[in-house]
Parts: sequence; C-alpha cells; structure tokens
Amino acid sequence: MKVIDSVLVALFIISIVFFVLLLLNILIKLFSLAIAGISGKSGKSPAKNQIQGSSTMEIPLSPEEEFSSGHLKLKDVDEPTAAMIMAIVSDESGIPLSELCFKSIKLVKQE
Repeated sequence: MKVIDSVLVALFIISIVFFVLLLLNILIKLFSLAIAGISGKSGKSPAKNQIQGSSTMEIPLSPEEEFSSGHLKLKDVDEPTAAMIMAIVSDESGIPLSELCFKSIKLVKQE
C-alpha cells in the first residue's frame, strides 16, 4: 500500500467518524426536544426552576452534609460585614452560597 492510498483511507475513516458524531448530535437534540415536549416543560431548565423555588425556602443541612471549600482571608473587614457581602453576592448572582468560593475579601479605601 502506497502512502497516498493510506492517506486516502485515513481521510475516509476520519470522515466516517465525523459523520457518526454529527448523527449522534442530531439524535441527542431530537431526544431532548421529544422529552421536553412529553414532560411539558416551557423551555426552562430544571436547575433554573430549582434556583427560583429555593430562594424562599431554606433547608438546614445535617452535620455530615456541611462542607467547607477552603479558607477565607479577611483584610480590614470584620466577619459580619464579610458575611453580608457574601450574602449580597449570592443573592444578586442567583448562585447559592454553597456553590460560591470566596478566597479573600478586602476593604478598598477611597481617597
């Protein structure tokens, strides 16, 4: 087998792989549309519905479910102020506080 023949075979096999990947992509999109149509979703993802529903209800965590995602360095800021800043960031961004990771909070002095 010559080099040109092997290159042509390789290109043919690569084109088959990409064609199969394209078909899988189309099938996945069709299945997701079909499932969304069956379940009656209005286009919102389940995660968005959970975030909106969880803003009014607090679920206390048991001691084994609590976790820490590192250490927080406070620079010229007391703990209640830092807690308020973290709560405001969580509320404004819509991301639960348990999913945010703060590394440091520093007081910026205006001149």
